[in-house]
Amino acid sequence: MNRNPQLDEKGALQHLLTIEGLPREILTHILDTAASFIGVADREVKKVPLLRGKSVFNLFFEPSTRTRTTFEIAAKRLSADVINLNIATSSQTKGETLLDTVDNLLAMHADMFVVRHAQSGAAHLIARHIGPRGHVINAGDGRHSHPTQGLLDMYTIRHYKRDFSRLSVAIVGDVLHSRVARSLIHALTTLGTPDVRVIGPKTLLPTGVERLGVREFHDLRRGIADCDVVVMLRVQNERMSGALLPSAQEFFKSWGLTAERLALAKPDAIVMHPGPLNRGVEIDSAVADGVQSVILAQVTFGIAVRMAAMSILAGN
Repeated sequence: MNRNPQLDEKGALQHLLTIEGLPREILTHILDTAASFIGVADREVKKVPLLRGKSVFNLFFEPSTRTRTTFEIAAKRLSADVINLNIATSSQTKGETLLDTVDNLLAMHADMFVVRHAQSGAAHLIARHIGPRGHVINAGDGRHSHPTQGLLDMYTIRHYKRDFSRLSVAIVGDVLHSRVARSLIHALTTLGTPDVRVIGPKTLLPTGVERLGVREFHDLRRGIADCDVVVMLRVQNERMSGALLPSAQEFFKSWGLTAERLALAKPDAIVMHPGPLNRGVEIDSAVADGVQSVILAQVTFGIAVRMAAMSILAGN
């Protein structure tokens, strides 16, 4: 019996909840499929009919602009009917449970749910509840996972660097609270990246993080030396107060990516960031807008990666 809740009895992808535990073949299939969708944006009619007649419900229980918008664009480019549930005015505010909400939407013939929630495991709960009656994509749950962000980061790295097996990748900042970092680490190690580094103050790196197959650094200069890829994580302003972090200015002084620090990486290193940017906190504007930055390309590639995930799920 297959114990991975994301796969059906044939081993095909039923839900996309986390990168952890997914085989290399599935990750590569998503990336390869995304490549076939890149050109859709250049067509006069930016649509393909793969999800025609399907209903995709965006259930965002947490604020989001970039992720929700790219999922909506991706679903519409696949010709799906897209319904954005306004949680602030939904029955959830009247006491209806999460699973009651899902059951009512299934009764309206929902085919796919894109779920973002502040609680870790929310997407897993919905997927377990609906089973084969539909598909669930985790668009970020608590500190746990953000699989499509991890996949679009991998697509971006592959686009610019081609071969994962020779790369050094540095992930810098608040790794402890970052579902993006966790997803990216699992994807990098699964696809054979030999040198993955996490860099930040001890208070913002998980205890025992090296068990994930990464190297830990507490000095930014040493950590990014000779790297091919530098991924800067968002400093979450809500955690800037208290013991975990000093002031924003102090953080930038020690951990912010400047042109001088980036020069320690390889000359052709790329700079990535999941957004939204905190300019002058985790990254200097000259770097964010510089020639080595591929931050806006990540957003563009994100649409194709989310199209790939939805089309693969709908085809299974």
